Amino acid sequence: MTFTITPAASQRMRQFLDRSPGAAGIRFGVKPTGCSGFGYVVDLAEQMGADDQLVDVDGVPVVVDSRSLPLVDGTVIDFQRQGLNASFVFSNPNATGACGCGESFTVG
Repeated sequence: MTFTITPAASQRMRQFLDRSPGAAGIRFGVKPTGCSGFGYVVDLAEQMGADDQLVDVDGVPVVVDSRSLPLVDGTVIDFQRQGLNASFVFSNPNATGACGCGESFTVG
């Protein structure tokens, strides 16, 4: 399993981890949601679950659950600011479609 974190995303993730030194890492995965099927999850992982894997991505500990692994393999995670808005942005080679609002994606 591989995925990439851009320097901007890495910096943002490190900021979250610096504020929560007891966290296991950054949780990255997907959950069923939206009109297309799946939405991304990026949050602090307070602890590891039984089906979690810990991946070191350029020094950032990333926790991914086994159900999400095949859906996020190859994804590039970026962090972008546009005016007053800021968010993580994903480029996922497994996504075959997305809803019109960009909140969810589907895989073929």
